[in-house]
Amino acid sequence: MKSSSKGGLVYSTDGGRMCPECRRPLSECSCRPKAVPIGDGVVRVSRQTKGRGGKSVTLIKGLALDPAALALLGKQLRAACGSGGTVKDGVIEVQGDHCEQIMTELKKHGHKAKRIGG
Repeated sequence: MKSSSKGGLVYSTDGGRMCPECRRPLSECSCRPKAVPIGDGVVRVSRQTKGRGGKSVTLIKGLALDPAALALLGKQLRAACGSGGTVKDGVIEVQGDHCEQIMTELKKHGHKAKRIGG
């Protein structure tokens, strides 16, 4: 069996997946440029109850922001609505039906918002 110069630690319970070049956790990797999410410039706001026990959640999709800026905007939107929520996979979830209020807040922040769904 040949030993490879790129072999070594692939996953660590301390930091998760490891970068093969710099051997640091991927979240702290400095050798690869960070990917900037690409959007079409339109933020889509919708309400969903599917899979949530009948409770409604307002979803905000299509924001071309990095994860830190997305989390900050999510926090500002939740505070404006006075409710809880989270940011998952680039989608901001706000508990309750706050579509109109979120659309006005997004327009204040300079985003082009569009209501989708019913």
